[in-house]
Order: sequence, then C-alpha cells, then structure tokens
Amino acid sequence: MTKEELAEGRDRLTGLIGADAACAQIAGWQAEAAQAGETPSVHAMLLGLRRFEAVNLAFGKTAGDRALTEVASRLLHFAKDEMEGDWLVARIAGGTFLLAGNEACSRERWQWLADELAQAVAIPIPGSGAGAGGTVRLWPRVSLLRAMPGERPERMLDRLAATLDRAQQEQGRRLLWVDGEVSLPGRTSRQLEADLLAALDREEIEILFQPQYDCVDGHIVGAEALARWQHPELGRIGAGALFAIAERADHVGPLSRHIASAALAAAARWPEHLRLSLNVTAADLGTGKFADSIMREVTSAGFPPERLTLEITEQLLVTELDRSARRLQKLVDIGIRIALDDFGAGFSNFRYLKALPLHYLKLDRSMVDGIAESSRDLAVLRGILAMASALDLEVIAEGVESDEQRKVVTREGCTVWQGFLGSPPLSAEEFAALAG
Repeated sequence: MTKEELAEGRDRLTGLIGADAACAQIAGWQAEAAQAGETPSVHAMLLGLRRFEAVNLAFGKTAGDRALTEVASRLLHFAKDEMEGDWLVARIAGGTFLLAGNEACSRERWQWLADELAQAVAIPIPGSGAGAGGTVRLWPRVSLLRAMPGERPERMLDRLAATLDRAQQEQGRRLLWVDGEVSLPGRTSRQLEADLLAALDREEIEILFQPQYDCVDGHIVGAEALARWQHPELGRIGAGALFAIAERADHVGPLSRHIASAALAAAARWPEHLRLSLNVTAADLGTGKFADSIMREVTSAGFPPERLTLEITEQLLVTELDRSARRLQKLVDIGIRIALDDFGAGFSNFRYLKALPLHYLKLDRSMVDGIAESSRDLAVLRGILAMASALDLEVIAEGVESDEQRKVVTREGCTVWQGFLGSPPLSAEEFAALAG
C-alpha cells in the first residue's frame, strides 16, 4: 500500500489513521488551544522499523503484514496505558508509525516514553515467521520532537522523518531528537528499577478500578484493577511500562502479588454482586506455583473466588499452551472465571479457544472503534459474537467511548462494556462511592 493510499483514510491492514488524518487531528488540538487562549503542548515521535523489507524477504509478505498488525496493536496499547491527554497513533507509510500527544509533558518524560515504546515494539513476535511458526524480531528507531509554537503538523512530520533517516543510518542509535540531542540527564534504566523496588516497599504503586457495566440495564457489575505509578520525575507510569521495568529488575512476581493483594483487599469490601477482574502476566502464568499463589491471595483477602475473573492476553500463550490450560483449569475448578483479553489485537489464535477453559472474550478497543460508522467493522464484531455464542462464551467490550458504540455492542449481544463513556479508572474510594 502506498503512502498516498494510507493518507486517504484508515489503513486497511492495521486500522490506524493515515498521515492526512493525523495532521488534521493535530491541527484541531492547536485550534482548540488557540480558541482557549492557551499554548498547545504537542509532542510527537516517529517510529520506524529499520530495513523492514528484510522481514518480507525472509518470512514472506503475510508474515510481514502480521508483524505490522502486531506493532500497531502494541502502539495502541502503549498509548492507552501511558498517555494522559489527547493522543493519536497513525501509520504513515510501510513500517513507519506516528505517536502524538497533546499534553503537558517534560522533555525527560517524552524521551522515556519513546525508549519504553521502542522496547515494547522490539519484543520478539512469535508465530509470525514462515508457516506461522517462526519469530520476527524488529529493531525500531525513533525520532522525537516538542512542537514549536505555530508549527504546522506537516512541518512536524517532515522534521521527524528527516531525523528518523539520520537515526536509522547510525549503527546502535535508537532515539534521536529533532534538535540533535540523544540523551538527557535523568533516570537510567537501572535507576528506574531501583526506584520501583523502593516504591513497592513504600506501597506507592496505586491500584485503580475501571467500572464495568451491564449492557442490558446499565448497572455496574464490577471493575478491572489497573496499576499506576506516579514517578516523582517522570510522572505517570502505566501498567505496561511498569511491568516492563519490573521484568528488567526481575521483580514481576512481587509487583503482581502487590497488585493482586491490594485489589482483592479493596474488592472484599464491595457489595456482593460486584466482580473483580485482575490481569495476568506472562511471568505469572509461567510459574509452576501460579494457581497456588492466586488461591492464597484470594483466601487471605476473604474474597469469594466465584466473583474473580482473571484476564489473560493471547500473546502470553504462544508457548506452553497445554501447561497454561492446566494451571487455569485448577483455578476454574474453585470458581474463578477466565477471560481472553485484547481479543482481536494480535493474531487471534483460535487454538486458544479450543484449549483454554474460557468464560469470556474481551474485545480489544480496536474491535470497537469503528463499529458505529463502518459496516465492515460491524460485520467483524458480528462474526466474533456469533463464534462466541457457539462456544458459549460471553463477550466484554472494552474501550467504549461513545453512546453510539454502547448502543451497538448492546444491540449485537455483548454482555458487559467498559470505557471512558462510563468512567475513567477510579481510586478505590471513588469506585466504592460510585458503585455503592
């Protein structure tokens, strides 16, 4: 697909907007700020997959397309988790993607976000190679800028593209600011890891709860627990980056236990009809004591296991699927329910639906974005719901941001929805007051 084709609208492969739509959205942010008499705070980064054509040559175009789809999914999830104000993700051309934000953001934070995003994209993509059995490894480069006052979006893209070209030509360089600087004083990865250990010790990792709503009558049926860390220098660090830091510090287990313990303790005080959803990491599921650990936390909190849902992401399950199924079944046997999270964001491996003891499919927000406007998106939603019904699975819609989307997921047969239309993530006290 050419750059011109991408710019006309949403990219048919990844579902992302193109360059023209991205420029229009950034211009809208600037216009809104001008009308309010404020100075816009637009930041942007351009991520390029160096020599991506080699992936197509080595594994074939189908594998390359799968990899691009996965990169788009990782970008969207990263932005959802880490960005605080308005944001957009766009596919500019080929293996080049744009992330832009309209928020007050320090230079140090924007560079840290770029570094974390590059690391997230560089995680190997299994099941993408020849015959869907190989592994694609990508090494992204990123150019960054903080927009100058009055700078047109097209000029931002030109400067980012020129800087990305320079970064891609220099061996070993991953990040480059448009003004030429590469690194800044601040927290190194090792320092961040130490900061996290101290934050855990001081119980500074905040647990938030995003309400979930019944599609039929609209009442709150539970909440998903989410972790946030307000770093004193870098600002908010969302769950994705938080777990990436913990993994580098070999501290995923303690972080997961902290989140589960705090969330279950809060949920134990909820009314009896409310459910709690907890996310499960690859490190959690990979340990042989995973099921025993969950059962201990549930028992310690005095929380009924039949009110707990564990959300697992399909990307976690590419290897050791049978072992994962046995560990999850042990939890299902005591009443815990299992949801396959982010369905539609990755490769949607249907083997998972056959092998795992599932109760829910949780639609990725990308599966919800266009359902009120696009007949094609609506057809995809209907296909997923028909399959779920045949497998006796309930469907949870994530990322519902408009009343039109809510009406569609309700009409088409989803059971539960969550998203900013209902509420952003809330503190334990705020959620208790809302649901009480």
